[in-house]
Amino acid sequence: MSLSWQCVVVDCVDPERVAGFWAEALGWRRTHTSEDGGEIVLEPPAGSPQDGVSPDLIFIRVPDPTPGKNRLHLDVRPTDQAAEVARLEGLGATRIEIGQSQRAETYWVVMADPEGNEFCVLRPYTAEELASFAAE
Repeated sequence: MSLSWQCVVVDCVDPERVAGFWAEALGWRRTHTSEDGGEIVLEPPAGSPQDGVSPDLIFIRVPDPTPGKNRLHLDVRPTDQAAEVARLEGLGATRIEIGQSQRAETYWVVMADPEGNEFCVLRPYTAEELASFAAE
């Protein structure tokens, strides 16, 4: 196939604020900032297993606020969900309710970054799940 996934673009009012949050949250590096600060690119740490594999995150300044519920969001999977949720709250994220509490069982926490962009913090993989991935 000749098609590959390059990046995820996040529209935001303040790229510096939102990119700063995600750089800190993911431990990623800033690889580009436009002269006017209206475009910021984040990539995984140089030399990390994700470098050159994970899509870049690009934050673009737009004047319009998010019109409603996000149609696309990021899911992140930590090794300790509760600790990561607390750390992300310390960076400026907030927990939000979008109906997940109505479900009998949830394994994610829905949050919003400093501009309200939704994302989910998933539960860690179990030892059994990790073993099955290694066997594949």
